[in-house]
Amino acid sequence: METVSQKRGDVGHRLIIVCVALLILLVTVVIHHRFTLQMVHRVSDQFNQEQLAIARSVRKLVENALNSLERDMLQIAERGAAPIVNPQALSARCQLELERVVAAGISEILIWDRDTDSAWAISRGERSRVPSPMARFSGEALPRAGDILVVRPREETNSPEMWMATPLGTGKRQYLFFRVNLTWLLAPLVADIRSGVSGYVWIIDGQGRFLYHPYTDFIGRSAFDVRKQTYPDLNFDKINRIQKERMVKGLEGTGTYQAGWHRGITGSMDKLIAFCPILISATPHQVWSVAVVAPTHEIAAAVRQIHRWELTLLGLLLLVVVVGATALIMMEHRFSGRLENLVAVRTRALKRSEEKYRLLIESAEDFIFTLDEAANLKSVNSYTARIFGIDADDLIGRPLSDLLAEEVARRNTKAVQQVFATRRSVREEIEIQSVEPTMWLNANYMPLKNEAGEITTVLCIARDISESKIFQRRLVTTEKLAALGTLAAGVAHEINNPLGVILGFCDLLVRKQPPESQAHKDLKIIERQGLHCKGIVDNLLSFARDRKESEKSTDLGRCLTEIIQMARHSIERQGVALDARIADSLPMVCGDCRQLQQVFLNLMTNAVGAMSDGGRLFISAVWDKASRHAVVKVSDTGCGIPEGNMDRIYEPFFTTKPEGQGTGLGLFVSYGIISRFGGSLHCQSRTSDKAGDKSGTTFTVELPQAV
Repeated sequence: METVSQKRGDVGHRLIIVCVALLILLVTVVIHHRFTLQMVHRVSDQFNQEQLAIARSVRKLVENALNSLERDMLQIAERGAAPIVNPQALSARCQLELERVVAAGISEILIWDRDTDSAWAISRGERSRVPSPMARFSGEALPRAGDILVVRPREETNSPEMWMATPLGTGKRQYLFFRVNLTWLLAPLVADIRSGVSGYVWIIDGQGRFLYHPYTDFIGRSAFDVRKQTYPDLNFDKINRIQKERMVKGLEGTGTYQAGWHRGITGSMDKLIAFCPILISATPHQVWSVAVVAPTHEIAAAVRQIHRWELTLLGLLLLVVVVGATALIMMEHRFSGRLENLVAVRTRALKRSEEKYRLLIESAEDFIFTLDEAANLKSVNSYTARIFGIDADDLIGRPLSDLLAEEVARRNTKAVQQVFATRRSVREEIEIQSVEPTMWLNANYMPLKNEAGEITTVLCIARDISESKIFQRRLVTTEKLAALGTLAAGVAHEINNPLGVILGFCDLLVRKQPPESQAHKDLKIIERQGLHCKGIVDNLLSFARDRKESEKSTDLGRCLTEIIQMARHSIERQGVALDARIADSLPMVCGDCRQLQQVFLNLMTNAVGAMSDGGRLFISAVWDKASRHAVVKVSDTGCGIPEGNMDRIYEPFFTTKPEGQGTGLGLFVSYGIISRFGGSLHCQSRTSDKAGDKSGTTFTVELPQAV
């Protein structure tokens, strides 16, 4: 009994499952049917929008064809601008244009003489007298020179046509008329246009007459009358209302209506319609309307066929899902244990990998950090935090603009946003001015993606390239000065010869003049200025060529002490405090004492000139055992050198001093002297961009030890 009861219970459960499945299937069919109806409606709307695009293209074709006829007409009128007694002359003169416009839909070309009210028809070099065309234009104002009148004749014909008129030349004595057969004009443009499988195009004028229709019996007749006479049993209120209220008024839109004919198929059917206006002329205002139509049953049939296939596939898919779910449930228990063990192993391996990655990042002496799309820091390594002097945890969430200068932060923020936009790596340079000395970094911004392929953060790995930047600047300066030295030598030699002649003759003239005379004083002024020029030339030559030095090596400490003692009084008199720290027992260095003192005096003079309101001048000299060079630094607390002038400070004659207070050769000559002894001269400077910022300049001279 228990076995039978169990079997009955199993059968009941199965029946319940079958009923639930049938109910689900029934609900699915109902939902699918409603979805199909909505899909038909949506597809119809989308299809109508595509028909509207076709209608706009047809409008463009028709307007272009009419514009082409107007251009041809104006061209013919211009060529026939001279008074023409015999229209045969115009025909011969414009034969090619006449043949072209005839091929474009012109059925007749007329010339009308206003004075005599006589008209001639012209075609292929022949002419014939015809009745005056003005009967067709009663009430219309004739156009002016350069204008075209476009009108439809008032009488209705089975072959729709329109007339175009323009004056010949600038007068109003003779007029050129085109008689346009609209069937010839429109049929080649729209006959082959299809919408969907069998949709077509028709065109009506402002009175609702068909200008083009695939069913040629409709052409030239009123659309309202044609429908009523051909299919009296059908209700055409909807399409008639669309034509009266929208199409003939020059409006654009879409809709549906009931029709009784479509490409040979008769009977009541629903159609989709899209229409837009065609501007024929502004004065008088004339508008046609082009319509693109297609039966709705074509779209509905296609959508329903697709949904039938979808329903079939849905049933098959449901069956496959049920069978597959059963199989998966049976396999789940078998593989769950194995999967748990595999996950545990992979988790331990992932933790070890993360530890190695973290150790690598933290031990790297590079700037490594991640940012979000707004350029806010998401993570930083220890080296980055140590350089900025801020704890790594305190850096999280802060924007780059808090750590970098405004312009540098703006460029790097733009680089981060570019990575998010292009999904590619971007390189940028970072200048850190908050540390001493200023650091330059070559930063590579790389996208980090999640499992979905979306960029979540940007990884930046930046390497210190400060030394490369300094070396690059020095190399550019060296190359520039080498070229300028060659140029300076040539210029100096060219100036020296005439300058010597000038000074020689000036000396002769001075001797001939009494010392108290005005001429003697003037010649002395010329002599002083000439000697000043000679000094400039000598400075150029001292930079441009090697000269014999009196010494191959010198005591740098004694050299510095002497020049400082000589200049101290002058420096302190100008309100500048001088602090000199010369290391004891400096070794002998390569150089000539007199020339090196010239270099140091130039540097001190420039420093004092930068501290017009007083300041502090610091001079130090130490021995660097690692490089075996003596290092002399001349630092000031002056206004600093603008960054834009840093690459030009060693150029000859470049100076920021007022006219008459400097020649611009001090650093130029100094660089040549130091370079000649195998040393180097470089500069670091900072200006005070904001109130409270420190400014100043430091020149560093490095001289090798004498052998």
